[in-house]
Amino acid sequence: MTIEIKAPVFPESVAEGTVATWHKQPGEACSRDELIVDIETDKVVLEVVAPADGVIEEIVKAEGDTCESGEVIGKFKEGAAGESKPAESKADSSKDEDKSDASEDATESGDAILSPAARKLAEENDVDPAAVKGTGKDGRVTKEDVQNFIESKKSSGSAVAKPAAAPEVNVAPGERPQKRVPMTRLRASIAKRLVEAQQTAAMLTTFNEVNMAPIMELRKQYQESFVKRHDIKLGFMSFFAKAATEALKRFPAVNASIDGNDMVYHGYQDIGVAVSTERGLVVPVIRDVDALGLADIEKKIVEYGTKAKGGKLGIEDMTGGTFTITNGGIFGSLISTPILNPPQTAILGMHKIQERPMAVNGKVEILPMMYLALSYDHRMIDGKDAVQFLVAIKEMLEDPARILLDV
Repeated sequence: MTIEIKAPVFPESVAEGTVATWHKQPGEACSRDELIVDIETDKVVLEVVAPADGVIEEIVKAEGDTCESGEVIGKFKEGAAGESKPAESKADSSKDEDKSDASEDATESGDAILSPAARKLAEENDVDPAAVKGTGKDGRVTKEDVQNFIESKKSSGSAVAKPAAAPEVNVAPGERPQKRVPMTRLRASIAKRLVEAQQTAAMLTTFNEVNMAPIMELRKQYQESFVKRHDIKLGFMSFFAKAATEALKRFPAVNASIDGNDMVYHGYQDIGVAVSTERGLVVPVIRDVDALGLADIEKKIVEYGTKAKGGKLGIEDMTGGTFTITNGGIFGSLISTPILNPPQTAILGMHKIQERPMAVNGKVEILPMMYLALSYDHRMIDGKDAVQFLVAIKEMLEDPARILLDV
C-alpha cells in the first residue's frame, strides 16, 4: 500500500518550510518511526518519520525545495522490502538481516540497544554504540544520546565525529578558491529580523560595568552545597536573570513591546536567553522567571542548551518573551552593542569578566569587572529609564542581598 509522506502541520507563525535532508533514498528500507526527512522552518527543524515498515517509493520534493504545511513531499510503500543501504554489498546486507528483524524498532550493537535513528547517526559519525550511555527504555540508546555523546567529544577536543564541513581540498599555490552555499532558512530568518530591528526601531545602547567579585565569592562559598542539594552547578546567568526580573518590575517600559501604534505592558517576566548553535542563534524563553529559584533557572538553561544543540527546540520554546539576555563573554567579547529581539524593547548584553585596576576608596584594587550593555528602543523607553534600569541591575549584582530584600 502506498502512503503519502506529508510535511508536518506548521504553527500559525510559520508559513512554509524547506526540505533540508532526506535521510533515506528511494528503494532504501525503513523501519516504523525511523527518521526519513528533516523539514527546516524559520525557527526549528521538524522531523518526519516513517509511518510503517517499508521503503521510500518516490521523492516528490528534493532537498532545498520549498514546501507548505501538510504538502506531499514523497511517497512511501508499506510492507515492501528494500536495501538496508543503497550502496552496500550483499555480504553486508546478509549480516544486517541476521542482526535485525524488520518488525523491531531497535537493533542490537554489541551490548547496546539502538533505535534506528541512533544507529544511523552513530554509523555516520564513527561512534562506537557501546561507548554511549542509553537513557531510553531498558537502556536503549536514542538519537539524542548519540548526539550528546558527539557534542561532548567535540567540546573535550576528541575528534569522534566526522566534520560536517566540506572536505579539505589541496589548493595549488596562487589559486583563489571560493565556495558558494545557499543560506539556510533559519539563517535567512535571523538576517531578516536583525535588519528589521535596525530599520524599524530607534535603537540606542547604554553601557555600565559591574564588579563580579561578590557573585564569584557567593558561588565559591555555596557551589558544593548547591550542587549537592539541586544536582546542578550555580552559574552566572541565573543571577542576571533574577536581577533583570527585579529591575523589570521597577521599569515596566523595559518589559513592554510595541504592537503597531499600541504599547503592550506585560505583567510577567518571560526572559529569552540567546543560545548559539551551529545552525545559528536561537532564543529559547524561560517563562515566569519571578516564580523560579536560581536552581530552576539553571536547569532550564541547561535543558534549552541541550535541546538547541540537538536541534530539538520547538516553536513553543521560542515564542513570546518580554526581555532577552545575551552573553557574548563566553566567546571572549569584551564589549558589544546587542541588537533588539523584536517586538521586545530592550536586550541586555553580558561580556567577558576581566581583571582591571579600579579605584576603591582612594586606593587601586584589581577587581574582576564585566561591561554591561543595554540596547533599547527609544520610541518606548526614555534614556533616563534605560540608564536607571542598568544601574539597578549593577547594584543588585554587586550586592546580591538586594535581590532578596527588593531594595
